Amino acid sequence: MIERYARPEMTAIWTQQRKYETWLQVELAASDALVKAGQVPQAAVDEIREKAEIDVARIDELEAVVKHDVIAFLTSITEKVGEAGRFIHMGMTSSDVLDTALALLLREAADILIADLEALLQALKTQALKHKKTLMIGRSHGIHGEPITFGLKLCHWYDETQRNLVRLKEAKRIISVGKISGAMGTNAHISPEIEAVVCEKLGLTAEPVSTQIVHRDRHAQFMQSLALIAASLERFSIEIRHLQRTEVGEAEEPFTPGQKGSSAMPHKRNPVSTENISGLARVIRANAGAALENIPLWHERDISHSSVERIILPDSTILLDYMLARFTNMISQIVVYPERMRKNMDITGGTLYSQKILLRLIDKGMERETAYAIVQKTAMEIFEQGGSFQKAITENPKVLAHLDKTELEACFDPWQYLQNIDASYERVFGRNKK
Repeated sequence: MIERYARPEMTAIWTQQRKYETWLQVELAASDALVKAGQVPQAAVDEIREKAEIDVARIDELEAVVKHDVIAFLTSITEKVGEAGRFIHMGMTSSDVLDTALALLLREAADILIADLEALLQALKTQALKHKKTLMIGRSHGIHGEPITFGLKLCHWYDETQRNLVRLKEAKRIISVGKISGAMGTNAHISPEIEAVVCEKLGLTAEPVSTQIVHRDRHAQFMQSLALIAASLERFSIEIRHLQRTEVGEAEEPFTPGQKGSSAMPHKRNPVSTENISGLARVIRANAGAALENIPLWHERDISHSSVERIILPDSTILLDYMLARFTNMISQIVVYPERMRKNMDITGGTLYSQKILLRLIDKGMERETAYAIVQKTAMEIFEQGGSFQKAITENPKVLAHLDKTELEACFDPWQYLQNIDASYERVFGRNKK
């Protein structure tokens, strides 16, 4: 991933140095288990542990000749440790190292993303509580509907992010699987007991029944969880982009001192952070599709998945880490314009209260179709000609035959639509969050 969209902690997981260090960690764990089983001398493993060094340049040099990265790695280690090197990789195949090490790296990447999600949840909660009573119009199909609050909108985002956290934790569990079962996964040359010991030492579960590899539905599930998180971030970002449109003007990203929006138009304040997140989400979604393509491999394994994973797993985890951090920073500082929100509620002339009038007329005995026709006709007149829906409906004799002016006045209270907001907050955050 290019440096522009990368943060140091996540990027460090995917360096060549770190990859080979993790391979060596797996090899040493297997060697230790073989020592306990009496199959490898302790002195040899001690010597390997003491002398083994990662030389990325030498591994690259060897791979250019042998055209096999694991063989190049093993040869490089053997060059460092000498005679004891013959005990490395006993009974194992390349994918025992590759897939088990990959599980360790993905688990670590997942932990960073979990921490990112938890930080986002805290930021969303803070803003949701702050804006619990910040009135705004709710929209469906992009058209004004009924009153909501900005805080309630953030409750939706918080709850969705909670689900994403649950899914990611489950994906981490699913991916935390290794294999030390040999070329066809049959444990022909290294026992299931040793495999179990190695995986336990590494904090992994042994794949119950493997082929030459750990099954790729696991990696696909991990990638789907990342794609869902990215899709949520895009959904939230698109909402902010819409709210920041000049014609709406209800909320906007922070615009920092010295920031400029356009090389040509000095007045511009563009939603660049949320646009950036919307774009990067497309990359992760596409990568998730590639992960699904990696599931149907030939027989007990082919290598077509390898080239794909070298790109999609580092890139997707690095990108999502960046996206989560950027969105959390933005939502923590989001600028909200309550007065503009209230002003926008009024631009439809009060027609947003139409359902309340409809239901009150039905309560008073009017047939639903009749009530609907009366309210809709009045609303359409306001839409086409302008004016006050409240004034027009209050002067309608058919309405006044069922509702007096005091009852009608009560229908135009926006908080009637939000009388159960405490219940929503309690469901999301628990009690005492009023």
